[in-house]
This record gives sequence, C-alpha cells and structure tokens, in this order.
Amino acid sequence: MKKLYETWPFNFGAIHKQDFKKSKIVVAPVPYDATSSFKGGMREGPYAIIGNSRYVDELLENESGEKLTGLKATDIFTLDEVVLSRNSAKEAIEGIEQAISEEIVKRGKIPLMLGGEHSITLGAVRALRKKYKDLSVLQFDAHTDLMDEYEGSQYSHASVMRRILNLKIPAVQIGIRNMNTEIEKYLAKNPKQEKNIYFAPGLPGADEVAGKLTKNVYLTFDLDAFDPSIMPSVGTPEPGGLLWNETVEFIENISKKVNIVGADVVELMPIPGLHAPDFMAAKLVYEIIKAILAR
Repeated sequence: MKKLYETWPFNFGAIHKQDFKKSKIVVAPVPYDATSSFKGGMREGPYAIIGNSRYVDELLENESGEKLTGLKATDIFTLDEVVLSRNSAKEAIEGIEQAISEEIVKRGKIPLMLGGEHSITLGAVRALRKKYKDLSVLQFDAHTDLMDEYEGSQYSHASVMRRILNLKIPAVQIGIRNMNTEIEKYLAKNPKQEKNIYFAPGLPGADEVAGKLTKNVYLTFDLDAFDPSIMPSVGTPEPGGLLWNETVEFIENISKKVNIVGADVVELMPIPGLHAPDFMAAKLVYEIIKAILAR
C-alpha cells in the first residue's frame, strides 16, 4: 500500500538522520525567560525557531541527504530542550554552564543556543572560557546589557554583558541604541569598552571589529538588534535598528576573520498569528551556522 503520510522530526531543519558523532554544531534549545521584564514569552522562542526552520528551503534534504547549499545533514544535531532550575536565576545560569560544557563543549562540538532570554549567554560563555582562554564576545543588541543588576538580580538579561566583562572577557557591542545614566557612568569609568560600542543604524567594518576581538569568539545575537519594522517579536523593541542584508553580510565577513566557537540567538517572543519574524529568526540561525561551517 502506498504510504500517504510523512513523519518530520522536531529538530532544527527537520533532519531525519541526526548523527551526534559526525555533527559539528549542536543546537541547544533553552526555553527560559524568568528574568524578563518589559514583556514575557521568550520561553516560546526555541519552539518557534525550530518549527519554522523546517520550512527554510535551504535546509531541505535531498535524496542523497545533502543540503541544498552543500551542507551535510549530519553537520547539525539538535539536543532535547535544556530545562533549567527555577530556584534562582544564578542556579539557572549555572545549569546552562554545566549543560553546554558537559553535553557539547567537552565532546568537541560547537554550541548554538536558541533562547530564551539573553541572560542564558553567560552560562555558555563560562563553559567555553574553560576551553578557550582567549575568548571574546561579539554582541548584536539594541541594549548594552551593562546594568550591574536589574530588579534585584545580577543575573538579569539586562546585566549579562556586565557579568561577562567582569570575567575579563573582551566584548564588542553592535547595534546599540539605548543607554541610561548608570551605563553612561560605567562607560565613563571604562573608556576601553566605550570604544567597543557601535551604535545603530549602520554597521562598522568587519576588519575594524575583528581587530578588537580575540581569535576565538562567541557570537550572541539578541533579535532586538534588528529594527522592529522587520523584527517586532522581541521583549524589548527599540526603533532605529539593523536591517537584514547588511547584518547577514557582516556575519559572513566577520566569520572569515575570527574563529566563532559558539553562538546564540535569543529574545524571540513569538506573536500569535505573526509568523514572519519567527521564520526570520530561523533563517538567521541558518545563516550563522553557514558562516561558522564555511570557515
């Protein structure tokens, strides 16, 4: 009897034959938004990204199992979702550090987290710092996330880059367009970091940015870096942001100049009935994967 149905696995790209041993990039869904402030719902982001990735044409498998872009289906492996402690934000971040370290980094793979809120980046950076002593961070974001604490927590999404800088990890921040007096005072006392901030609109040259980064780089992409006219589905939208083509081109260029050893895409807050931003987030993840593997 002719089979009249298909079964699609729920992983990034709907890859039918995942192979962890052969994989190069391991996708980790992290549905966490416990410290979200302005709007909540980022915990739904990973599911929306994975769901929409199943319809990204470049990720469709052909009969030989090769990707249409030349990537192999076995290059990507998606873990089950990472469920974090609700006891405290600190414990949640420690859980991410442990999961990324034990499940991905120690096994020689490149982690790519799907958020979830931006606070999760700290856990992955801590895990990778154990392997790469020269690690630096490239952040795309509308906000600096340099508050010492926010709403009583030093592990808030608004404090994630402050915690990373406190680890003596260099960071370049791109797409910024929101500041407050606390951050201005912090930057006045830290002029080196002030020079590492690039305000939207527009993007700096990849050579200039690469010169401020180390060889091994963690790329964190808060989706509110994009202008809300093309990415409204975020927790803290800011007008005047980045656009698609310029951003993808920059990621392609910077990936040729540094070694991206880990990445995340965070802060997607799906809006019911509005699917374009979710698909765009999935396409961005694909573009980041492609840039990493091209190197």
